[in-house]
Amino acid sequence: MPNTVTLHRVLAAKPEKVYRAFLEPDAVASWLPPFGFTCTVHELEAKEGGKHKMSFRNFTTGDSHSFGGTYLKLVPGETLVYTDTFDDPNLPGEMKVTVTLKPVSVGTEMTVVQKGIPDLIPPEACYLGWQESLRKLAKLVEPEIKQ
Repeated sequence: MPNTVTLHRVLAAKPEKVYRAFLEPDAVASWLPPFGFTCTVHELEAKEGGKHKMSFRNFTTGDSHSFGGTYLKLVPGETLVYTDTFDDPNLPGEMKVTVTLKPVSVGTEMTVVQKGIPDLIPPEACYLGWQESLRKLAKLVEPEIKQ
């Protein structure tokens, strides 16, 4: 039975900046892969109905896995909904990721819900990967560099 993980964070950055970090290829490549992985963004068409395709490479082993999907809903500074499907036939099904951003006094309250995680991926491993990625996201968006 496919699994779901839900994460919640408060980031000291404006919602528009956090939103942009999900849609700019260089930004995505810098924060999305968990520790120990690199990311290559092959395609990222940031519009509803647009496609994305990327691969993560394990820096230790050199092994990689690729995945892609479609942007279902994009509301600047508020909501991103997209699908992800692994190219590996051992990881079947389509995942759906919903990111909700809400302005709060100190920045942005963010909720991430990922549904349909393939059975082969332990939910706790997925949760750990997301936690690592979101730490990297905070390091990207929270500094307010004015130069």
